[in-house]
Amino acid sequence: QVQLVESGGGLVQAGGSLTLSCAASGSIFRVETMGWYRQAPGKQRDLVATITRGGYTVYADSVKGRFTVSRDNAKNTVYLQMNSLAPGDTAAYSCYADARDSTWRRYDYWGQGTQVTVSS
Repeated sequence: QVQLVESGGGLVQAGGSLTLSCAASGSIFRVETMGWYRQAPGKQRDLVATITRGGYTVYADSVKGRFTVSRDNAKNTVYLQMNSLAPGDTAAYSCYADARDSTWRRYDYWGQGTQVTVSS
């Protein structure tokens, strides 16, 4: 089994910053893409940012220039630095990992989510 453990969520005022982290552990041979999605109450889950093993990044338009995704391949850990936070960023943020097992098969894994609340 594979576990994704997230940390770093919380309550912050508008204009503030938070950093999320997510560590993957368990029966992993290699982690390919990692990233973050978010879901606000009553809305669908949306992409925030992803990063490949080689460092190629994709961002949602709404967070470009404010959020930065990075990763440490040796630690199977992905980070999300969030700056200039706004109330519209309030959501449950979930970590995502696309990982291979020892047979080279790929599977998608999700963390349980960490709440980010931005007050105005």
